[in-house]
Amino acid sequence: MNIIEDEEQELELENGDGAEELYERNRFIVTKGQEPVRIDKYLMSKIEGATRNKIQRAIEEGFALVNNQLVKANYKVKPGDDIVIFSDTSPEEREIIAQELPLNIVYEDKDIILINKPAGLVMHPGCGNPNGTLVNGIVWHLKQQQPELTEKQLPRFGMVHRIDKNTSGLVVLAKTQEASFHLAKQFFHHTIERKYIALVWGDLPQDAGTIHTHIGRHQRFRKIMDAYPDGEYGKEAITHYKVLERFGYTTLVECVLETGRTHQIRVHMQHIGHPLFNDDTYGGDRIVKGTVYAKYKQFVDNCFALCPRHALHAQTLGFIHPATQKPVRFESEIASDMQQVIDKWRNYIQSKKITD
Repeated sequence: MNIIEDEEQELELENGDGAEELYERNRFIVTKGQEPVRIDKYLMSKIEGATRNKIQRAIEEGFALVNNQLVKANYKVKPGDDIVIFSDTSPEEREIIAQELPLNIVYEDKDIILINKPAGLVMHPGCGNPNGTLVNGIVWHLKQQQPELTEKQLPRFGMVHRIDKNTSGLVVLAKTQEASFHLAKQFFHHTIERKYIALVWGDLPQDAGTIHTHIGRHQRFRKIMDAYPDGEYGKEAITHYKVLERFGYTTLVECVLETGRTHQIRVHMQHIGHPLFNDDTYGGDRIVKGTVYAKYKQFVDNCFALCPRHALHAQTLGFIHPATQKPVRFESEIASDMQQVIDKWRNYIQSKKITD
């Protein structure tokens, strides 16, 4: 396996709108005078917060290259070695319990599996969500195909990106180490086609545009993200948007991600003054546009009740298939709760025009 990587950047696997950083890409050139030591020991001294278990797992799963070649954990580094490793930055995983869950499988073969995730489903186990997640369901699904698989053979390497709990739509998971690394590279190089449909507050002044900022943790409220136009903080984030339909007080837009930062679409739309409809984190869960009178307020409250989450759907995923090397593209229909709200706004603005 020969893969050339030149960039020294972080890799966000989830990439997608609601991803936390699961992996980061590190590159090291071994300096002159370095004594021969095992690569896992060498990397532990170089990567802050890394554990030997995670480094060894990354090496075993093919996420470490020396001079563009795969190596084993007992490889001893030498001066001049060019080392690239995708290291897991998440907390140590607990054992993943296989659970039978309803999965809307859009496509599956021996290398990948596409899921149309409903809103409300968490992607993987974590604090407060030990089970009942998409990964728990995937583990059960794979064990039905191969009963001999153990939980140890089903690590989270298969999840190459993720979307928010309350975002609906398409996610792709890898079923092999080779597929995982191949897809991870595509996300890193921003060659994955990712289109989202969003309902946002207000009437956008332009039919299309690009939002280009840096996105990082809010410097006061650490649980949310914020946009930084001057790029002095955070990571570069680029979202292209196009208006699909206007409803006066709200607008239906298509968002194409060029990068995949945490809450990217939600943060970017808030940044330009058009937060996502019913986004309780970024100010969309109140009347942002329109006069607050009783009838209109009741209409908006009814819409909130129909779609009790931010109105965002991951509609399209396109990428190079890791085995066939041919482009593939998948689409999903807008989730029914969000579609109902879109129809309600469409009918509202049409009836208002007739009345006026």
